[in-house]
Amino acid sequence: MTKPLQRNSGSSLPEQISGDVAQMLAGHVKAAQTTEALAPLIADAVTAALPRLKRGGRIILVGAGTSGRIAVQDGVELAPTYGWPMERLTFLLAGGERALVESSEAAEDDAALAIDEITRCKITPDDVVIGVAASGRTPYTCAAIERARALGALTIGIANQPQTPLLDLAEIALCAETGPEFIAGSTRMRAGTAQKIVLNTLSTGMMVGLGRTHRGLMTHMSVSNEKLRRRAVDIISAIAKASADESHQALQLAGNDLPVAILIAAGFERSQAEWALGEAGYSVGPALSLLLRQSEEVSDGA
Repeated sequence: MTKPLQRNSGSSLPEQISGDVAQMLAGHVKAAQTTEALAPLIADAVTAALPRLKRGGRIILVGAGTSGRIAVQDGVELAPTYGWPMERLTFLLAGGERALVESSEAAEDDAALAIDEITRCKITPDDVVIGVAASGRTPYTCAAIERARALGALTIGIANQPQTPLLDLAEIALCAETGPEFIAGSTRMRAGTAQKIVLNTLSTGMMVGLGRTHRGLMTHMSVSNEKLRRRAVDIISAIAKASADESHQALQLAGNDLPVAILIAAGFERSQAEWALGEAGYSVGPALSLLLRQSEEVSDGA
């Protein structure tokens, strides 16, 4: 149940605004705290997702309204930050792309549409389908998750109320129970904060598990502007123990392919770097270890 907004009618406007702001911020802090208990379940979700994604599966994000927009917001960052292929990322948002900027409330109730869209996605058992709904009852999201699970995909449900259909339908249920909102029903507040944290932790955990980072550094980010080029040079220098000039030259030789550039800066030829990355699932750490081990074997045999 939601509770009515409590206001002190005797307070001046500045005092009232200050109190409201403090109450809203406290609500966001509390929402963040509710996600801490989900750590083991999020770890289980990452563990279950990794073998599927390593076999070529997709990440499919499903939602409606605020929840859907938050899911899209998290998902679109995977390509520039971790080099996740866009062809292996699908968004099913009730109402389509237009719903990102315009309300499309009626589409939330269209379970048939969700089933049709999931069917057209040609779901496989290697896909990871993540459904997000604050209430856990949105027909569009629930129907999509139910159909995806029936087709063999790993399904993960994220909700903010316990004992809801979405959590029952998903193989892995993540419930961040955030309680009543400061403005009743405005799930862009506490619920949205918790959803963003859970999605961010889940997606980042998957990218780390897939080897798209190394020692806390982004090894697969897109080098698409000067700011990111400078960041890439810093990353290369840190991992390869190279100077900024050497790192910049390696990035040029690699055609802005950051994993290749890191290995070039570490002293290997581009052909060696590409071979090692192919052998190591395009993960920098294992590829570097492979090349160093190979170099040691050559030295020992010389």
